[in-house]
Amino acid sequence: RKLSQPLLLVVFSCAFTRCGLVALWMAGHLLNTCEVRDLEEIVDCAKARGYTVQGEMFSGADMVKLAEEVFQCHGELLQEGLTGSNKARIMQHLLAGYPVLLPYDEDFNHEPCLRKGHKAHWAVVSGVLLGLKCGLPKDFYEEDPDTPRLFHRLVSAPEASYPENCVVETHLLAKQGKSLKYQLWQYERVHQSNVQLREFSPKRECDGTVYVVPDGGVESGLCGAVVLLQPLSQEQNKS
Repeated sequence: RKLSQPLLLVVFSCAFTRCGLVALWMAGHLLNTCEVRDLEEIVDCAKARGYTVQGEMFSGADMVKLAEEVFQCHGELLQEGLTGSNKARIMQHLLAGYPVLLPYDEDFNHEPCLRKGHKAHWAVVSGVLLGLKCGLPKDFYEEDPDTPRLFHRLVSAPEASYPENCVVETHLLAKQGKSLKYQLWQYERVHQSNVQLREFSPKRECDGTVYVVPDGGVESGLCGAVVLLQPLSQEQNKS
């Protein structure tokens, strides 16, 4: 097995409607930029731009624009979920050490479930765990001293790849604002949850609260959306 090297951070609990902004705040720490913002600054900016009223984020496109403004980073919005050509892009991004933001339906244990978008929530993904049926080159990977058969890529080998034809399991290392712990989520399960976000929660629809929902509803804003964030290159910073 192989685990990409995640960065650690301290996080606190959040109100339910702020889940996307808290996930963005956590992702900002993982970017290792000098533009780390306070959560309230992010909330205020999102409200000022009209992306949110209560702290909710029902648009992947708005999430990219907000991230680029508050963290001076590069954001990319993928559509149609985590499989197909998107999978290679997401894996490459995570193995490079960059965070991924994604919406999904949250179950009672914070893991992905299938509720048609009624439990829509945001999480930040900072690593990947692969189950392999073959070995790894020792020049690029080292075994964990405490966990047998768990291998980490060497810091000195950031471009090291892995034999894709040997992968039998893929799990994402994810965290969201209401949980104090990281969790490992089965990749396909995350995809399934992500691509069925199609309906606004009936409870929210009747709670008398104002929310910002894009034209086309939850389906157009969240269904299949995956946000990739990374620091600006030196050339981009100069421009």
